[in-house]
Amino acid sequence: MSRGSRSPIPEPILELQRQLMQFRSSQPGRTKLPESLWQAAVELARQYGVHPVAHRLGLDYTRLKQRLGEVPPRRQKAAEPAFVELVAARPDALEGCVIEFESSRGGKMRIHWRANIPLDWTGLLRAWREAEG
Repeated sequence: MSRGSRSPIPEPILELQRQLMQFRSSQPGRTKLPESLWQAAVELARQYGVHPVAHRLGLDYTRLKQRLGEVPPRRQKAAEPAFVELVAARPDALEGCVIEFESSRGGKMRIHWRANIPLDWTGLLRAWREAEG
């Protein structure tokens, strides 16, 4: 069969098309279709295919396909996170800490740090190694 030729429209599709036209003409605006009409369209789509039924009846192809069960429905909400990191608030004042360095030559340095600002450990270690020679 060539693309240009048209096959006759099956009578059940024409019957549902008449019912839909009657429903649409009696309803204001874009009223939702009753479930019974959707179910009839789903049954016809099982028999004749989704595209011919959706096209002829003026239905949303994707919704009809979803109702037929061929396409999973789109997610409405993002998935809940599986892991949540809790970050503690920085304390206003650090309680203090003790830092100890020991070189391979036996030199030792011990610092009691009680300031509110974090210490630059790498800079301190670098300066101590340079000074130790």
